[in-house]
Amino acid sequence: MTSQGNTAISSHNSGKNEQERLLIRFRSARFVLSTPSAGGMPPDSGAEVAFAGRSNAGKSSALNAIVDQGSLARISKTPGRTQHLVVFALSDSERLIDLPGYGYARVPHGVRDAWHQMIDTYVEQRRTLNGMVIVSDIRQALTEFDEQMLRWCAARSLPVVVLLSKADKLNRGPAVTAQRAVDKAIADLGVSASTILFSAPAKLGVDAARVQIAQWLTAR
Repeated sequence: MTSQGNTAISSHNSGKNEQERLLIRFRSARFVLSTPSAGGMPPDSGAEVAFAGRSNAGKSSALNAIVDQGSLARISKTPGRTQHLVVFALSDSERLIDLPGYGYARVPHGVRDAWHQMIDTYVEQRRTLNGMVIVSDIRQALTEFDEQMLRWCAARSLPVVVLLSKADKLNRGPAVTAQRAVDKAIADLGVSASTILFSAPAKLGVDAARVQIAQWLTAR
């Protein structure tokens, strides 16, 4: 076998080993607490990555796929069920935060306003927040609420990745076309964010999401 062949195999094995290390790391996620206000969060130390998304976009499914646990984040048939900040820990200093799903029409306006204020306060004031994962249904992205979240994050210079969920509902060509349209919409907003084609059932984009989140958690 040539040296180039050996190098290719070594690179492949290294990438596979890194994916396995990340899988073990994310599988360690455990529930810590749920709080109705940013004031109830754990001490503001370590590193956090938050998950946001419109109700019914598949946020809980995405989080469960990334941590490779079927029911860590509760999946409900009733959109808007997550009304608190929910904290999951990967270690004593690394946390994933599940934000309330935004924009669900059947939730009273007063409740929705309270959720938006909670999210705004958390994003603006949480020093350990290192990155934001926005989960958006590829067939509807970007929504008005996704754009608002992107602006909030841009105001704080917070890095963002948009998981274009339910990508398995589209063929490859239309999915790529939709992703390019979202990339253009993000650029037109004057903000910066990367996008990943994502499907929790098909495991599409899960490895890429783990890599990005792990990088943010490591940055202190």
